Amino acid sequence: MKIRKLESEELGSLLSLYRDLHHSEEPSSVNEAEKSWNEIQSNDRILYFGVFVENALVSSCSLAIMPNLTRGCRPYGLIENVVTSKDHRRKGLGKALLCHALDYAWKKECYKVMLMTGRLDEETFAFYESAGFDRHTKQAFIAKPEN
Repeated sequence: MKIRKLESEELGSLLSLYRDLHHSEEPSSVNEAEKSWNEIQSNDRILYFGVFVENALVSSCSLAIMPNLTRGCRPYGLIENVVTSKDHRRKGLGKALLCHALDYAWKKECYKVMLMTGRLDEETFAFYESAGFDRHTKQAFIAKPEN
């Protein structure tokens, strides 16, 4: 197992892995995905980390480091799109990935890192808690545009 930042040429592997994240979501067009990926790759405050087993990407998450004017101007982090391929779950890879992302955030002097999940089952909550997240500290609210 190796954990590292994803490189620009690994977009295809990441999009393949995302099939295990959102089953009902239509895949982006290649042009849309490449445009977004190029923007992501050009921003040093947005990182995508991946777990590789035998050179195959099997788990990933994104981490955004947000500049901040409170807390002594220390930034905060946002983790999104945590996914592990179906064949590699329950092996500690996701937890290792999140710990890697948190270590990176702490080295960047983030005062906190936030993560939300759409899953509402106890097993998912226990997984995130095992990686160092506390579900009782704050309450998340989400707004989406009306369609």
